[in-house]
Amino acid sequence: MLLTPREQEKLLIFVAAELARKRQARGLKLNYPESIAILSAEIMEAARDGKSVAEIMSYGATILSRTDVMEGIPEMIPEVQVEATFPDGTKLVTVHDPIQ
Repeated sequence: MLLTPREQEKLLIFVAAELARKRQARGLKLNYPESIAILSAEIMEAARDGKSVAEIMSYGATILSRTDVMEGIPEMIPEVQVEATFPDGTKLVTVHDPIQ
């Protein structure tokens, strides 16, 4: 299977997010890379589902809460930017204060 660098990056994000979800399901609080992985994967999937940029920006702030992550992580992630593939092309999605 030959994957482009972009496809490899998407796959890496997906795998990291799945691992983070398993850890979260075991009751562990997420660290910085795990939080970024889940946020990025959810944003990319929402774009793939056909949601608008505005919808994803709102949705992005509901994915994780302060209780899901380690202390100090929300302050380390003031925004997340993901280049996501929409049905009509690739767009940059920015979510401000994604962990509330």
